[in-house]
Amino acid sequence: MAANDDRKIVLVTRKTRLEDLIAKYQTQAQAKFYVEHLGADFGDYQREHDVYMAQRRHTVATLEQWGRYQIIERSFLPNFIFGPHDIVVALGQDGVVANTMKYLDGHPLIGVNPDAGRYDGVLLPFVSADLAALLGEVAANKRPFKTVTMARAILTDGQVLHAVNDLFIGARTHTSAFYEIEADGRKETQSSSGLIVSTGLGSTAWFKSIVTGSLAVARGYYHDDMPEAYATQPWDTHELRFAVREPFPSKASQTQLVFGRLAEGDQLRLRSRMPENGVIFSDGIEADRLDFNSGTEAQIALADRQGRLVV
Repeated sequence: MAANDDRKIVLVTRKTRLEDLIAKYQTQAQAKFYVEHLGADFGDYQREHDVYMAQRRHTVATLEQWGRYQIIERSFLPNFIFGPHDIVVALGQDGVVANTMKYLDGHPLIGVNPDAGRYDGVLLPFVSADLAALLGEVAANKRPFKTVTMARAILTDGQVLHAVNDLFIGARTHTSAFYEIEADGRKETQSSSGLIVSTGLGSTAWFKSIVTGSLAVARGYYHDDMPEAYATQPWDTHELRFAVREPFPSKASQTQLVFGRLAEGDQLRLRSRMPENGVIFSDGIEADRLDFNSGTEAQIALADRQGRLVV
């Protein structure tokens, strides 16, 4: 493969579970002692790590032949600036792809499965051996891609957070979230376990578990005929859905506005009544969050930009 200096490749990697354990317990020996003391199989951590590292080395070797490349661990994504012509490679799992995509603006993203025997890889259609031929096709714009709709949260102070799967708005702890919610001309005050705003891609994830659980509870409680199947949405659906988790009715809180859809031009407005611990985070990464405390208003809507997952 001839070197191509026109477009830089950015490889996004993740820490393995073994690396996280070593960071916590200082050495591999201490990490092994801790895991085995609890009766778990440390060998599984080691096998996962060895396979991932082997695939990482193979991927880097391919990028060295390509030309310009850069490696970034996914925890640094919030502060990383991508060049406008960068091609991005995410070395799985699926969550790495979603975590990466929300920081991109039209960049082609290649999902690479480091261990097909371990991960289903819904967002990981390729393995490292595919990269040598694949990168040239992507650089020449000869490779198709799937469009992925994203959600966006904007705070009154101008802070912005994008989501590929979903946004969570609520409290950091297990205490109830307290806030005002407004959508489609309706407005009420709520106390709940927070709410989820989901994209089409997210309809296969957290949002699916919320709806599936709600239907199961309703069937068991009322013994009525309820829909058995949950219908997911296409990834490029130009619509968001939101659902409130465990809304609590009281003199100070209502439970009518617990589900809805947001089409182009629609907004979901939320104002926090929580003095502390209020948060908004996306795609399950609470470390990269917006504070959502008393008086803060958030506007939730479809994002202006879309993800591009190479297929």
